[in-house]
Amino acid sequence: MPSTYEKPHTLDVALDMLASGGWTVLSGGTDVFPGLTDAQAWGRPGPQRILDISGIGELSGIEIRDDEVRLGARATWTEMIEADLPPYFNTLKAAGREVGGVQIQNRGTIAGNICNASPAADGVPALIALDADVELSGQGGIRRLAVAEFIQGNRRTALQDGELVTAIYVPRRSSRALSNFLKLGARRYLIISIAMVAVVVDIDKSGAINHAGVAIGSCSEVAQRLNSLEENMIGRWPEEDLSALVTRDTLSPLSPIDDIRADAAYRMDAAQRLVQRALADLGTE
Repeated sequence: MPSTYEKPHTLDVALDMLASGGWTVLSGGTDVFPGLTDAQAWGRPGPQRILDISGIGELSGIEIRDDEVRLGARATWTEMIEADLPPYFNTLKAAGREVGGVQIQNRGTIAGNICNASPAADGVPALIALDADVELSGQGGIRRLAVAEFIQGNRRTALQDGELVTAIYVPRRSSRALSNFLKLGARRYLIISIAMVAVVVDIDKSGAINHAGVAIGSCSEVAQRLNSLEENMIGRWPEEDLSALVTRDTLSPLSPIDDIRADAAYRMDAAQRLVQRALADLGTE
């Protein structure tokens, strides 16, 4: 069991504590508590120093700004799902509804989802497709990284000693922007994904696509964008048969594995079909 527990109420105090090293950050606890239970059950050493940031008001809230939307590090999935956000956030809202059950969504945070850095993290493809940035704060200052750069591998991130994720920022899109999210699992609810896709497109005044983000999760160590597919979508209309653009060549960034949920070949086929379906549905939203 942990030997030390602290609950600071300001960011400055939390960063001072983090600078001493050895802390496990706790917010919603939906990853930390199961990890503690697992460690205790199997006789492994678990986190010894818990830093609970759930009392820091500076890290809360969802704010729509002129050029971006700020999701505080303490913002939960339920808060985001219920927030009055532009339609292109539908991809992240749909992903949020797949994060465990309602109880998990009520407690779990979006920032915690990316810090856990699971290859099957439901929120990561949507955040990557949305071009989201992560704000990292430490005693040395503040820096921002794209979510795709922040997550470096299975359970590995770019967080440095003494740093804390304090917010996620999503750039504003036009009111015409569309998005979609699809997930495949062995059952409908409460399941780790076999493959999932997030799509975001912005539309110019003529009705053509002028920006596209397509990201695939659970088919690589880190969710991957399909850059060549995105490029081929520019200048087309969402009502077109965009699914015809999805070929095996466009899936080349993926590197699926064989595991208990599916083999690599099935995952690759599933990814292709999910992208095709997600694009086919764009023009009907």
